[in-house]
Amino acid sequence: MPLTPKRFNTGIPSVVWICLLLAASAVGPAQAEEPVVLHGEIVQGGLVFGQAPPGSEVRLGGERLMISPEGLFVFGFDRDETHRRELIVNLPGGESWQQSILPLEREFDIQRIDGLDSAHVTPPHSVLERIRNEAAMTRRARERRDPRTDWTDGWIWPVKGPITGVYGSQRILNGQPRNPHWGLDIAAPTGTPVKAPAGGIVTLTHPDMYFSGGTIFLDHGHGLVSAFLHLSAILVEEGQRIEQGDLIGEVGATGRATGPHLDWRINIGNVRVDPKLLLPPLEQP
Repeated sequence: MPLTPKRFNTGIPSVVWICLLLAASAVGPAQAEEPVVLHGEIVQGGLVFGQAPPGSEVRLGGERLMISPEGLFVFGFDRDETHRRELIVNLPGGESWQQSILPLEREFDIQRIDGLDSAHVTPPHSVLERIRNEAAMTRRARERRDPRTDWTDGWIWPVKGPITGVYGSQRILNGQPRNPHWGLDIAAPTGTPVKAPAGGIVTLTHPDMYFSGGTIFLDHGHGLVSAFLHLSAILVEEGQRIEQGDLIGEVGATGRATGPHLDWRINIGNVRVDPKLLLPPLEQP
């Protein structure tokens, strides 16, 4: 049966809550008491958080997902994903539950800019090795996998301010498509405190990467990682345990930035997702 989202006013981050009873989709008559619960945005760039009976095995599109001892799991959809995938939960008693999931498509802003100096479009050859080394560093920082589920307390804004950049937007510079923007840009003065939107373990700190400047990676468990870019100060250390709301750094304009702001990005494994979908509405002054 198709997955049908229904919206509720929960008073917590504006998400889609989906309750799928095993009685409706499972094989076997004795499973009505054990629901599989999913919540999140079933859209391009969305994250879905799941709860299955402890001891279950979860597969999405044939790929086995990490599941915590409590039965919690998470998966996401990338910006351009358009295909349907099967979510299969093999239950401890030997029965199975299956659901077909297709993310809704979104429209992303595309901006064309011509006549730029080539030096502002393509990095010079002198920095290419540095860029490659830093890219390898960030890949290693995202390799951690453990059953922590630091997302269960929800998410808060790391900084509050005007949104100046959104996930999925893309520029075509001098006719050359650039990588889409993968984060949420929040403008704030240099030195503004940056708080952890959720708990986690710091897996990377770097004072000055070529593109991202002052950078922090915070691992929330199951390969779900937040990145905080362009910082003017880093106030945590690699390996440090962080709780939601802890001060981790300060807003800056380091790296390839045109002004002070926080660029917050989230990955689930190699899939880049939209942080804004996790947040409650921003209170306006």
